[in-house]
Amino acid sequence: MRYRYSRLDEEEVRRLLQALGLLSLYNQLLLMTGGDVDEAFAIMKMLQQRGIIGADVDLDALRDELLRQHLISRGDSPSSGYGLTRKGEKRLRSDFLNQIFSNLKKDIRGEHMTSATGAGKEMLPETRPWQFGDAVEDIAFRESLEHSMRRGIENIRIEEEDLHVHETAYNTGCATVLMLDISHSMILYGEDRITPAKKVALALTELILTQYPHDSLNCILFGDDAWEVKIDDLPYVKVGPFHTNTKAGLELAQKILLTKHQANRQIFMITDGKPSCIFKGGELYKNPWGLDPEIVNKTLNEAGNCRRRGISIITFMIARDAYLVDFVERMTRANQGRAYFTSPEHLGEYLFVDYMKNRKKKIR
Repeated sequence: MRYRYSRLDEEEVRRLLQALGLLSLYNQLLLMTGGDVDEAFAIMKMLQQRGIIGADVDLDALRDELLRQHLISRGDSPSSGYGLTRKGEKRLRSDFLNQIFSNLKKDIRGEHMTSATGAGKEMLPETRPWQFGDAVEDIAFRESLEHSMRRGIENIRIEEEDLHVHETAYNTGCATVLMLDISHSMILYGEDRITPAKKVALALTELILTQYPHDSLNCILFGDDAWEVKIDDLPYVKVGPFHTNTKAGLELAQKILLTKHQANRQIFMITDGKPSCIFKGGELYKNPWGLDPEIVNKTLNEAGNCRRRGISIITFMIARDAYLVDFVERMTRANQGRAYFTSPEHLGEYLFVDYMKNRKKKIR
């Protein structure tokens, strides 16, 4: 379905232009149009006619520059429109990754992006007695010295039994499935929720591809049913006239994760509503009104199956209705996972912080 651009918040467009520039607005419109370059430029020209984009801005020159950089291409026939190239798709992911990282708050102070890869290790404040095979760089010198001083300070000498080492946390491999709710409610009620969800998916994909190449990320869309999409398909995802089959999404996510070899396996689910349908006897059973006990119970059972298989569910809930919050809390208890009740503006911050924290596993 097409996005209704009469709902564009002109003040938000002005803020985006002022804070991030013309290219960031173009990127945002690309997501809102499902990767349609021609429609994104048509909207920008409409915004220019309204005076939101300055009259001195040459949008045709911007399009020509994107062509020159091979970020977009034109079809073979004269009537063909413009489309994103593979390079353009990657640039989109990279730009959103940089944008989200620049907005991250103090929650991940100390986390730094680097071009190097490998197994990371972080010193923890806890210490324990040294054991044969412990690395020299892990020795806690202050604690070791304090133990030796207990025998007296006249002739300090550190013996083997005095040695203590810091506990460490290693960055371990993660297998993640990102579940995106594409039910109709993701663009209802005057709020576009699917665009920030897609932005986070693109950024997280680029983070894993460039910084954690041994991790895996799979993306699932769920509406009436659930299906996997490729990384290259993400810019073109659109909301459909769907109900919300959370159970089908969890089933497919488990099927994918059980094929992975990484130590940590998790589901990141972005949704704004309740489960409203399941498959029953081969037919789609739907109930969009309230919380249907049968649909809810089947979904909670699936969350419990994930827990028994060692798969955590981290839910990012873009809604605050009391009965929806209650359902998410019940699902979180069934899985022993986590839930964040957030907004589209802060979705990326919460998701990125949680993803990087989950990569660390305390070992001896």
